[in-house]
Amino acid sequence: MLTSVAVCKGGRMSVTKIQIAPVMIEQVEERLLDAIVDGTLAPGARLTQDGVATLFGISRQPVSHALQALKRRGLVVEHGKRGLAVAPLDAQRIRDLYQVRAALDGITAELAAAHVRAGTAHRRDLEAARDALTRGSAAEARRQRDVRVLIDHDVGFHLALQVLSGNAAIGEVMAAHWPHFRRSMRLVFDDADEPARVWNEHAAILDAVLAGDAATAADLARAHALRAGERTAARWEAQIQRAS
Repeated sequence: MLTSVAVCKGGRMSVTKIQIAPVMIEQVEERLLDAIVDGTLAPGARLTQDGVATLFGISRQPVSHALQALKRRGLVVEHGKRGLAVAPLDAQRIRDLYQVRAALDGITAELAAAHVRAGTAHRRDLEAARDALTRGSAAEARRQRDVRVLIDHDVGFHLALQVLSGNAAIGEVMAAHWPHFRRSMRLVFDDADEPARVWNEHAAILDAVLAGDAATAADLARAHALRAGERTAARWEAQIQRAS
């Protein structure tokens, strides 16, 4: 990323290009993203270049680039004439995203099961999926209540299935949307009973995949995503109603 600055050389003005380290922009973007996803920056929280720059102890320019990147990702929106704010959560938007995810999760599970049935699934990918289920189920059994950890395990399980599917495009499409899912998932993982439901459903999906039953795996994966979307949207609607 380049910017220009005027400097004086022998009484004449010239323009010198100054490199703004992309890594700094990426670091600011990731720090802000983490804060949005984990709820430290709540929906609607106002963001200013000066405020973020002061918080991180850096200049405004990398902050400006990072905020614009988050705006393109739909995690930051315009607020007022010249301001920005954390994007609000919206129940219908949550349902819409989970409907799309249900279709992709169904394809993922179907392809993964088909690879198992055909004997073309890589052993390391099978082990990774089993390990993801084991780690997540163990965290639930320990009554793990760190929501970030629970979400990490949940996402890890679905990423492992995506790899097992053999279709890299699924992971590429989903990558852009995981931050949106992660911030909404906090709504339901605060429910003490939710992790057990989630991992029981995950176990049933993986059982069908490992049995090579593509149709059942797809049906279970789609139903899992749709139920998650409805529970999440309903939880947000309930919070809004209580606050009004």
